[in-house]
Amino acid sequence: MAAPTEPIIETRRYQMFPVLEPSEIERVRRFGEIRSYAAGEAVATVGRVSPGVIIVLSGHVEVTRNDQSGNRAAIVTHGPGAFLGELAQLAGRPALVDAHAQDLLEALVIGPDRLRALLIAEAELGERIMRALILRRVGLLETGAGGPILVGRAENGDVLRLEGFLRRNGHPSQRIDPETDPGAKALIERFHVDVGELPIVLCPTGQLLRNPSEVELARCIGLVGPIDPSRLYDVAIVGAGPAGLAAAVYAGSEGLSVLVLDCRAFGGQAGASARIENYLGFPTGISGMALMARAYNQAQKFGVEMAIPDEVISLEAAAHAGDEALSIRLSSSEYVSARSIVIATGARYRRLNLDRLETFEGTSVHYWASPIEARLCAGEEVALVGAGNSAGQAAVYLASHASKVWLLVRGTGLSESMSSYLVDRIGGLPNIEVLTSTTVSGLEGHDGMLEAVRWRQRGLAEEVRRPLRHLFLFIGADPNTDWLSGAGIELDAKGFILTGAESGAGRHSLETSRHRVYAIGDVRSTSVKRVAAAVGEGAQVVAALHAALASNQRETSTRL
Repeated sequence: MAAPTEPIIETRRYQMFPVLEPSEIERVRRFGEIRSYAAGEAVATVGRVSPGVIIVLSGHVEVTRNDQSGNRAAIVTHGPGAFLGELAQLAGRPALVDAHAQDLLEALVIGPDRLRALLIAEAELGERIMRALILRRVGLLETGAGGPILVGRAENGDVLRLEGFLRRNGHPSQRIDPETDPGAKALIERFHVDVGELPIVLCPTGQLLRNPSEVELARCIGLVGPIDPSRLYDVAIVGAGPAGLAAAVYAGSEGLSVLVLDCRAFGGQAGASARIENYLGFPTGISGMALMARAYNQAQKFGVEMAIPDEVISLEAAAHAGDEALSIRLSSSEYVSARSIVIATGARYRRLNLDRLETFEGTSVHYWASPIEARLCAGEEVALVGAGNSAGQAAVYLASHASKVWLLVRGTGLSESMSSYLVDRIGGLPNIEVLTSTTVSGLEGHDGMLEAVRWRQRGLAEEVRRPLRHLFLFIGADPNTDWLSGAGIELDAKGFILTGAESGAGRHSLETSRHRVYAIGDVRSTSVKRVAAAVGEGAQVVAALHAALASNQRETSTRL
C-alpha cells in the first residue's frame, strides 16, 4: 500500500505563497489596476468569477474554504506583496475559495488577459506566479475545496462517472456518503431527495443537480460557457489529448487564435497512464494526468480557449470551395467557425464482446486505472485484460493497491506488444500473475455489481472462475471518426483518417482530403501510436497552418 504523504501546503508552502519584492510589484503595475476594498468586503467568492489575480499592496486578505459540514476553514492570510488567485483566474472561471479583506485593503488587480500577458512578458517572475497558481490548485484538489459536493455511495456507477469526470478535468470535489454522513442526510432532507434520485450534486452556487450529465455539471460549476457565434478562430482543434494540446500550445505561442474542443476532458488516453517512463525529459517518469495537465495549463497561458466538455457532432460541408470559414456543429446546437481545423480525436476504448458487459460498466468494469478505481479495489484481487504499454502501466499501478492482479493476455507473451522495462517490472512483482493465451469467457453478478469473472486458457478444457469485483480492460482502441460521416474526409479501411498523398489531396502530409482540415495523432492513418509521436505531429501541423492561412488570405485578397 502507498504510504500517506504530507499535504502539499506543508511541503511546498514557500512556492505556493511567494511574496513579491517592491521592485517586482513595480514591474507588473502596468498589467493591472489599483482597487480598494473595505474591511470585511468580499474579494473573491466561491462560484463567482473573480476579477483576476490580486496582488496585495497594503492591508490583509484572508482566504478560506468550506469543509463538508459547511464550516469555514482558513487556508492562508495574504499580506503586502502576496497575491490571491489560482488556475481559475488564468482562464476567467469561477473562484474556488472565499477571500475577505481583514482591514482596509489596497490591491493591484490583474485580469485574465493581462495575467497571460504578464506570464509571457516577465518570464522569470511569470514562472514563479504560474508555479504558485498550479500548486494552489493541487492543494485544492487534495482537500476538495471549492468544488461541488457529491452525495452518493463510493461504488455507485454515476458517482464514479462524475468523480472521474471532475478529476480528469483537474477540478476539486467532495463526496459524502448518505448512509454514514450526517451532512449528506441533512442535504437529502433539505432538498426532499428520494433515495432513487441519488447521486445528487450541490454546486458551489447553491444549485442542486439530480444525477446530472457531465455537461450539466460542467455548466453548473463554470467549466464551460457559451460559444461566441460571431468569432472566427484561426484554428479549431477537436480533441484535447497529447496531439491536440501540443498543437494548441504551439499555435497559441505563435499568435494564432485557438479554440480546443473535447467531449469529456483533456488528456485523452495518455491521461489514463499511471506512469509514462519513456517520454523524453522525464527520467523518473511522470503520470499521464500530470503530463497532460501541464500541457493544458501551458496552452491557457498562451491564450488558448478551452471548450471542455463540448461535443462536436459534425464537420459541416463547405458551401463552396472559396469559403474562408469552416464550420463545426456541437451537440449543444452551437456552431464554431474557424479558418482551419485540426482533428485530434484519437481513439475510443475497445470493448470485449461479452454478454452483460454493459451491465457492469461504470461500477465494476473499468477502462481507466486512476486513484478512484484504486480506492475501490484496495486490498482485493482484480483482473486486467491487455498486453500493451497502457495495460502494463495499469497493472503495475494497481499492484500497489490490490492484493493481486490477474493479467490476462490473449497472445503467447508480453514482449511482442509491451516495452521491455514494463515486462521486467511486471516479472518482478509477486502479486501480478500473467496468464497467456487466455480470454474472458463470462461475467457474473447482480444489481450492476460484478461478483465473479470466468476465463479460459487455450488448450485447457477447464474454465477458471474467480470471485472478483473489478475487471479492467486495456485491449486497444478504435478510431473516433464516426462524427465525420458526410464531411468529405477520406478514411482508410479501419476508419482512420487518410492524410497527404494517401488522401488524394497531395498537399501537406498532415492535411486531409479537405483543404485546411488536418489530422494528427492516433486518429491519423499510419501514425505512430505513441505520446511523443502525437506531440511531434501537434508541433508539425502548426507550420502547415501558417502556410495554409497565409495562402488563403492571398487568395481572398485576389478575389476582392
